[in-house]
Amino acid sequence: MRRPARHTTFTALFLAAVATASLTGCQSGQDDTGGTDAASTGSAPPSAEPFAGLSAAEISERAFEATTGARSLRMTGDVPDEESGGTIRIDLALDRKGECAGTMSMDGQGEAELIKTGDTVYLKYDERFLRAQSEGQPQADTEALVSLLAGRWTKMSATGPDAKDMTTFCDLDTMLDGADDDGGGDGEPTVTRGKATTVDGTPAITLRETDGPDRSTLYIASEGEPYLLRYEDESETGAGALTFGDYDEPVPADAPTGDVIDLDAMNGLDA
Repeated sequence: MRRPARHTTFTALFLAAVATASLTGCQSGQDDTGGTDAASTGSAPPSAEPFAGLSAAEISERAFEATTGARSLRMTGDVPDEESGGTIRIDLALDRKGECAGTMSMDGQGEAELIKTGDTVYLKYDERFLRAQSEGQPQADTEALVSLLAGRWTKMSATGPDAKDMTTFCDLDTMLDGADDDGGGDGEPTVTRGKATTVDGTPAITLRETDGPDRSTLYIASEGEPYLLRYEDESETGAGALTFGDYDEPVPADAPTGDVIDLDAMNGLDA
């Protein structure tokens, strides 16, 4: 049975979010016995020693199997955008059927709401977002765009070229398949067991990974299924973090009601 390196598998979830957000706007090592002090990620004290008798590699393997077996999840956090040098804020629920719902924003420059259900993608932009994305364009064009789209839902076909990046981001199968890739690295990361803590009130244990210059911390649920609860990239070129939750919960991807602007129809009229 293949045992993929834990750094490349769990980091794939993080990197998939980083890469796609930019487009749209462990088996070795010794265990650290550590203590059981609650970290700043949670407010409630953790439960008794979790995963008694398991090594860091064994905990990581169980977490990998549980996380990549999920039918749906929600991810929230901040990821770096290499193109702009800024930070993208993500709050998105997605499932294996390609349904998703959530928000994305960049460095406080407004927000875009996203829903994908069936074969349709719905987007709603606020005024700040539209003005930021229109920087450098003629003022009259910017005002016309803001007047038309600000605060209003739009829709387009999920199979169209303009929706390609977003629909990939909404597909949990694609993200988890990427996490199943061992990345082709030559060596194994060092994985050590850290302290017990909580993440948003859920008891967890930390695993710390070192792979050359890369450093990261994983927070694994220590009650119920050992899902990945949080990933922190502590590398010099990373400095991003994502929190994962709502595993196997229905994604609230209901199509918006009322007046929705059909962007495909508009483009057809302009053609």
